[in-house]
Amino acid sequence: MHSLPTPRTLVRLGLVVFVLAWIFGPYELRSAVPIWLPFLIALGLELHFFVEAYRAAPAPSRDRGPQEADRDLFGYGGETDELVLVRDGDEELWVPYAGETPEELEERIAEGLDEDDEPEESAVPHSRPWRSLLVGLGVVASLAALFWIVEARTGWNGIGEDARAAAMERFSQEASRLAAKPVTIRCDESGDYVGAVQHSDGVAAVGGDLAYLTPERCLDLYRLAFKGEIRSNRTGRAIAVLAHESWHLRGVADEGVTECYAFQSGVDLGRRLGLSYDRSLELMHRQFVENTGRRGSSIEYRVPEECRDGGSLDLKPRDERFP
Repeated sequence: MHSLPTPRTLVRLGLVVFVLAWIFGPYELRSAVPIWLPFLIALGLELHFFVEAYRAAPAPSRDRGPQEADRDLFGYGGETDELVLVRDGDEELWVPYAGETPEELEERIAEGLDEDDEPEESAVPHSRPWRSLLVGLGVVASLAALFWIVEARTGWNGIGEDARAAAMERFSQEASRLAAKPVTIRCDESGDYVGAVQHSDGVAAVGGDLAYLTPERCLDLYRLAFKGEIRSNRTGRAIAVLAHESWHLRGVADEGVTECYAFQSGVDLGRRLGLSYDRSLELMHRQFVENTGRRGSSIEYRVPEECRDGGSLDLKPRDERFP
């Protein structure tokens, strides 16, 4: 009978599955959960398991007399039975003896052991917690290295320095057009302003001249503008984020109004970055629909009721196609 996985094994398997899903899965997961969080949780649990095992009392010394298991296995009937100590490999067994031959005793021992299919759970030796902790830390370190390698080769940092500079220059030109003044767009490669810790796709001071985007959004915009690659919702979201921060730089403070303007101006922005008008319209309409479902802490980003065809926030009242 196979034993169930231990809690630490389940934790390690869960960490492996999550990191792989985070790296290769949907962007929604990457944006919802910072990558350092599961590593921090896994490290904390490994330390917890280590301390718990290290503090466990050592197994009591075993009485060399007949054990309860011996009585159950070989039918020890009471104090009147004669016992004989038999070695089975490294094990010592007390077996009732009534004149059997050595061959008969061996057969009896074999029959008794066959009935005991479930081995008893033994106490963890005091030296094993260190070994288990090192294994756990090795798993965490290996996954961290995998994440670093994948990000370095396939993420924003995997693009050459000159290409990244050209991309940010292009993003700045488009943002300046929407902000109606010269502004600068930077990709926050260090994560100091947006991303994992700040949990945002972009940030800009209202009325300022500088905005930061996450490397993931910069990568999606780069793929569109320089490679002609379209990744459906990710591409649409990246366009909307660039437009959103550009409107903040223009001076619009209200998040819902900024979103409304971003979706509308994002249609032409997407077209200038390489999309057809219809495709860009489709992506921005999808962003608009998803925005109307915002709840909870993100409700401030929900577009107002006036963000509609003919409403006070309609940037092109004569165009009935959007919003």
